[in-house]
Amino acid sequence: MASALFCPAGRRATVALRLSLPPGPGHLLMEALSTSAALVALAEMGDKTQLLAMLLATRFRKPVPIIFGILVATIANHFLAALLGHSIAGVLTQDWFRYAVALSFIAMAAWTLVPDKIDEDAPLKAPSKAGVFVTTLVAFFLVEMGDKTQVATIALGARFDNLVAVTMGTTLGMMLANVPAVLFGEALAKKVPMRALQVGAALLFLLLGLWMIADLAGWIG
Repeated sequence: MASALFCPAGRRATVALRLSLPPGPGHLLMEALSTSAALVALAEMGDKTQLLAMLLATRFRKPVPIIFGILVATIANHFLAALLGHSIAGVLTQDWFRYAVALSFIAMAAWTLVPDKIDEDAPLKAPSKAGVFVTTLVAFFLVEMGDKTQVATIALGARFDNLVAVTMGTTLGMMLANVPAVLFGEALAKKVPMRALQVGAALLFLLLGLWMIADLAGWIG
């Protein structure tokens, strides 16, 4: 309404003005949330943290505390990772840093294609009297340190200016990948083509990195 008062061309100018406005905060939040969830969910397929989730489910056979342990560990780990990425992006706003973030997504595409293995004994080193929840929390938090999904969360925190949405999205992606792993375990691993999912994740990381480079170079509007 206010736009029409200052647009002598009338309704057509008002419509054009509205179409030229940048997306609102709700759109940006959903973009950060959905992109983070999709990338991390696919990157987690066949990852060592998903293998750990299957191992914990096989050892303890108590899915509820395992799932809650994974949830709490992921929120804590990914919040710190997203905060780091967000802080770095806020300080280093030069184009070279944004290109570095884009290249990090391309590197993640290659890393996603590398299959993970896990030592069946090492991840479960926790106090013997600790409950299943605490054991899962400690093991999952430690194994996630330096993992590809944590690195992806840092890059997503640098890419999107929404710390909460990135943390929520990456946590959702982790739960989408790991809850079925806990509930169905080995049966899921035999039926789901993990390699195809890994290739899909690699393509998503590659496309996001290339899209960022094209945007920075001014090749897309």
